[in-house]
Amino acid sequence: MFQDMNKMFSQSMEPFKELVDIQTKMLEELTRHQMDCTKACIEATVHQTQELQNCKTPGDILQLQQAYAKELEDTLKSANQQNLKALTQAREAMETLTKGAMDKFSG
Repeated sequence: MFQDMNKMFSQSMEPFKELVDIQTKMLEELTRHQMDCTKACIEATVHQTQELQNCKTPGDILQLQQAYAKELEDTLKSANQQNLKALTQAREAMETLTKGAMDKFSG
């Protein structure tokens, strides 16, 4: 009897465990993307600072600043796309899990 109750409890907790796994994977991926984005921004800033020393005219500085801003924009756009993809995948996995759990209990 205890084994049956334990089995039922384990089965009823399975969707919750899967939900935690989905959320954990999503957070790990978002954290990795954030770290990559931060690293890219720091590298761009260091590069821009180094190149600033080579500028001879205000036009050179303007071009360097424009290139720097474009690089940061591209980095942030890429990070945004990666984050949205991770969130969408997690949402879809949660929806599938929830639908499956509801179908199991209702049907």
